[in-house]
Amino acid sequence: MAPQSNRNDAPDVAYANRSDAPEPAGTRADARRNRARILVAAREALVAEGTDASLRAIARRAGVGVGTLYRHFPTREDLIKELVRESFHALATRAGRLDADVPTLDALAAWLDDFAHATTMYQGLPASLMATIADEASPLNRACHDMRQAGAALLRRAQDEGVIRGDIDDTDLFALVSAIGWAAERTDAPDARRARLLKVVLAGLVERA
Repeated sequence: MAPQSNRNDAPDVAYANRSDAPEPAGTRADARRNRARILVAAREALVAEGTDASLRAIARRAGVGVGTLYRHFPTREDLIKELVRESFHALATRAGRLDADVPTLDALAAWLDDFAHATTMYQGLPASLMATIADEASPLNRACHDMRQAGAALLRRAQDEGVIRGDIDDTDLFALVSAIGWAAERTDAPDARRARLLKVVLAGLVERA
């Protein structure tokens, strides 16, 4: 779904910049729980509505006040940046677990499905945030690099074992799967469409005896 702007956020920005905004209440544990709830709500909103999802609605979905959201994430870009960083980290961790516990082809297929699903969050990112990901000195760039390396390791393992053809590299594979994620989200049944397209792509990549 294409991102839609929401004018309801403007008063919230003003509130966040007020010097008389109340200090956070409760314990550090409360603050951690609030932050976690905000990230869960924001992730759901971004997947459903795009990067211009209403911050006021995200706060409401998380069960916190708008001021609490802005104390944790002073700008929309701060919030999106953290969501993307978490997504990269989760994909890297997932690849390591699959590599250790799951047969080669199944591990690659499962990870690519996760990656295709995650790409829906990256669509429509602000240009400034895309520049941050591309900046080799930024933490987001490092997180993206680690994620890509983890996925590439699954591909190399499959190629080393002779189950995936060797004439494709990780850049090719990520481009294909990103396109699948983009296409699937524009259908009435994105999960089913994504699974079908991934199955077709993997069938084309499996090394034939």
